[in-house]
Amino acid sequence: MQYTKVSFTISPLSETIQEILIAELSQFAYDSFQETESGLDAYIPTEDFNTEDLETLHLLNDKNYQTSYTSEPLEDQNWNETWEKNYFQPIEIDDRCVVRSPFHTNVKEVEYNVLIDPKMAFGTGHHETTGLMIKHILEMDFTGKSVLDMGCGTAILGILCAMRNAKSVFGIDIEEWAYHNSKENIKLNHIDNMDVAQGDAALLLGKQYDIVLANINRNILLEDIKKYRACLNTGGILLLSGFYNSDIDVIDAECSSNKLKKITAKEDNKWVALSYMAF
Repeated sequence: MQYTKVSFTISPLSETIQEILIAELSQFAYDSFQETESGLDAYIPTEDFNTEDLETLHLLNDKNYQTSYTSEPLEDQNWNETWEKNYFQPIEIDDRCVVRSPFHTNVKEVEYNVLIDPKMAFGTGHHETTGLMIKHILEMDFTGKSVLDMGCGTAILGILCAMRNAKSVFGIDIEEWAYHNSKENIKLNHIDNMDVAQGDAALLLGKQYDIVLANINRNILLEDIKKYRACLNTGGILLLSGFYNSDIDVIDAECSSNKLKKITAKEDNKWVALSYMAF
């Protein structure tokens, strides 16, 4: 898959402004980011790149900041080699779980070893929300539970749930690359109780689950929480991430209106992951 790199220059620059821009871009098809000394580099499948989307960004229209951007298509290349040399390093969570690629050989022995074979530019899965969701998963009981991994990406979270004795796991992602990469990673980890489909929340009609995971972004979550609740068994758990601590109140309000009670919250660098119980 060919990617386009969009480089933003921002003045005055701050970590908060970079995070706000990442949150805005995540509403589109941008799936990986790299903070720079002058702003931010963002990566998007070339077929999804649209300058009209960029012109709607609040930051570009904020007179308190001087913001500009340039874009360039990236040459197709051996992304595995690029990741190995420059970007993708093993993720270790709570001394219990390591997420790594097959080219990583010298890694710590832990309880859960999740293999991810990268197939897209720079989509390492190293975001804070991934770690927060993994921390939740490691604390929960999945034995005999049916699980939905919504917006599954590379299937990291769903695969870990299967390793933690879930009865069945179903992953859904709207992106074609995610569908194919999830299939490959499921096979790579010898998981026989997880399947995946390409699509959106419309696929949930008539389905029921004990646990629903959704690590996406604020706007999609607010739109689809009612759909997650509709397919969640009473007493079931909903795990949400992909938003900032400043979004907790609006997420809480939407969950409360859909008979979901907050249980726990985890935070890392202003990103949060929340768990709710269906009643």
